[in-house]
Amino acid sequence: MKAYLEPTEIEQMELAAEYLRDKLLVRLLFHLGCRISEVLGIKVSDIDFDRGLVTIQHLKARLELFCPNCGARLSKSHKFCPRCGNEVAKALTQEKEQQRFRVIPVDETTLAMLQEYIKRDGPVSRNGHKCLFEISRHRAWQIVRDCARQAGLPRLINPETGRIHNVSPHRLRDAFAVHAVKTNDSGDGLRMLQEHLGHRSITTTMRYRKVSGEEQQEWYQNLWN
Repeated sequence: MKAYLEPTEIEQMELAAEYLRDKLLVRLLFHLGCRISEVLGIKVSDIDFDRGLVTIQHLKARLELFCPNCGARLSKSHKFCPRCGNEVAKALTQEKEQQRFRVIPVDETTLAMLQEYIKRDGPVSRNGHKCLFEISRHRAWQIVRDCARQAGLPRLINPETGRIHNVSPHRLRDAFAVHAVKTNDSGDGLRMLQEHLGHRSITTTMRYRKVSGEEQQEWYQNLWN
């Protein structure tokens, strides 16, 4: 049982896709290494065909906790308010949406596929914008799963939990990261990967070096040679 897809396997998924939309979805998830929400949010105006760049918008909602007595900010561990000292039976919650942008490069083959897709009137109008896709996260998950099945790919094991899963959109993002680390695992390479993936912490990016490297196996084998 394997944990990550190889680039050749994702090529097989592209070939197995019946429609250009599905082929493009698989390609963008892998070649951009983006989250599914980010790919589904790409607008035609986000793509700079002259410079080969795409602007990625990342929206993330988070809950903030407040003291019901004085309004002070609280953490999940607070049982007493640090400002007024009162016991916090039930904190007030407020959802805040964080909006971040990053600009990442796109390879020429993917740009050509995007141009073909736009030429065929693939994008749809939504809220005054031309968006690449008009499908839900659930539908995108189904498309990726079905392409993997049609390509004859096996299910994958989660290296952290040990659970067995179908190929999903996030597994294509993982495959991009592992492929990038195998190609260049230098300090500069990891920092560029961190920026490309939109990780706040390099620690999150470093886990791909751990799972993709073959250094430990080689080290172990050398003990007995």
